[in-house]
Amino acid sequence: MTNQSGSQKIVKGGAESIASAAQAASKKGPPPVHLWNPPFCGDLDMRIARDGTWYYLGTPVGRKPLVRLFSSVLRKDGDKYFLVTPVEKVGIRVDDAPFVAVDFSVSGTGREQAITFTTNVDDTATAGPEHPIRVTHDPDTDEPAPYVLIRANLEALIDRKSFYRLVDLGTTHRVGGVEWFGLWSTGTFFPIIEAGKLPR
Repeated sequence: MTNQSGSQKIVKGGAESIASAAQAASKKGPPPVHLWNPPFCGDLDMRIARDGTWYYLGTPVGRKPLVRLFSSVLRKDGDKYFLVTPVEKVGIRVDDAPFVAVDFSVSGTGREQAITFTTNVDDTATAGPEHPIRVTHDPDTDEPAPYVLIRANLEALIDRKSFYRLVDLGTTHRVGGVEWFGLWSTGTFFPIIEAGKLPR
């Protein structure tokens, strides 16, 4: 939504109403944000940094319970992010992924091992067909950026220490006639890098 000058409308003081609505909606379990279709009310001065820190009006949101509350009503439509309640929808900025996977646990071995991630807002997801792992590479430095899908188009950037631990679990597997180095979780193989490109 834009104002008469054509600039983007910035919602003032909207975080409080979003938090109240999120708290009310979460009393019966995870808010069903995918079912809500409220009117777009403009953009909120809120940003999620690449390290997972939430900022409101330029100041870090220091209370984890409040961050978890906001994250429970986060939705991605297309390539944009919104906080959604039954009565309003406001846009926010996300520098990279909205969550950070800060740890993981492993059960089982081989192809049947299961890798379960925990995010900075205490969501969990076990990698598999519904929660795929993907790795992009910086075209200039070839530095890997690994992600795992947490829920409904919302990914977590896997932090560096966790990624190094994941590499220790890696193995090779042929995909489309090419040998890849990657990870197995719940019977699904997730390629990380072509085996031929691994450092010697």
